[in-house]
Amino acid sequence: MDVIAGAGPLPEHLRGAVIAIGNFDGMHRGHQQLLALARDLAKAEARPWGVVTFEPHPRTFFSPAEPVFRITPPALKARLAAALGADFLVSIPFDTTLAMLAADDFVRQHLVQRLGAAHVVTGYDFHFGKGRKGSPETLAANGRTHGFGVTIVDQVADEAGGAPFSSSSIRAALRHGHVRNAARELGYHWLVLGEVVKGDQRGRTLGFPTANIILDPGVELYRGIYAVFARDAEAAPGTASWRGAAYFGDRPTFMTGRSYLEVHMLDDNPALYGRRLLVSFVDLVRRDQSFASVADLLAQITADCAVARTILADEQAYPGLAEFPLARLQAAGLL
Repeated sequence: MDVIAGAGPLPEHLRGAVIAIGNFDGMHRGHQQLLALARDLAKAEARPWGVVTFEPHPRTFFSPAEPVFRITPPALKARLAAALGADFLVSIPFDTTLAMLAADDFVRQHLVQRLGAAHVVTGYDFHFGKGRKGSPETLAANGRTHGFGVTIVDQVADEAGGAPFSSSSIRAALRHGHVRNAARELGYHWLVLGEVVKGDQRGRTLGFPTANIILDPGVELYRGIYAVFARDAEAAPGTASWRGAAYFGDRPTFMTGRSYLEVHMLDDNPALYGRRLLVSFVDLVRRDQSFASVADLLAQITADCAVARTILADEQAYPGLAEFPLARLQAAGLL
């Protein structure tokens, strides 16, 4: 899949494509239905198809001191788009110039001139242009003017529970440690993607070595211990995942004042420094807490690992998510 960041032109072989446009934070099941529609339209017309999104997130641009909790930061979003079969992803820089661009001018400059869109698919709540004055109706009117098709996708809800899929509700679930609820909306276990960095070796001295990952600003995951699957992001497709117990928090027992994501592999101790790791969160084991002694902490870590093993043994086939494309790819080590 081609990833085009910045203001450069779309390669000629990708012009005339079907384009799905939006922020798509999370690539949740509602987004996946929209992208599947774009894919099917492209297939019917023998065209390429791709995803057009914006970086940084508009809310981060307007309030830089309050970074958004990104469910899928740019690199992970591109990985998910590729897994769903997109031919390309275009990341339009959201800056002052774009923020001040009138809606009609945005369509003309970006969708028509730069991308040469043949058909645009977007959600019912997509707004764009200066002051967010551009709406799906604005986009449809521009399509008639410039000669490209427009399809507006209504709100998508879970057939089982009736609640609409929402990035906001997924963030809320993750903030409360409800990672299984988040997974039902996402259609896959929530992922983080990051480089393993050298920590202070505290886990190794305690007998539980960990892979340490620095997460993006704004991550508001509930502090606690999680059962996870982890795999080398650059490994060959189909490579087996490691089972792990992950800690997210600020180590209250040691009063560090910093937030960490540390993953202890339950069955292996691979050399991971400098490698990118994909971590899939399956379930919360317990909340973060302080312990009176290191011995108490070690006893609890041992118990946590046993609970994580049990959770992951039951989850190996991803029950409850098996019908969703991204979950199947995740389980097979293809995501």
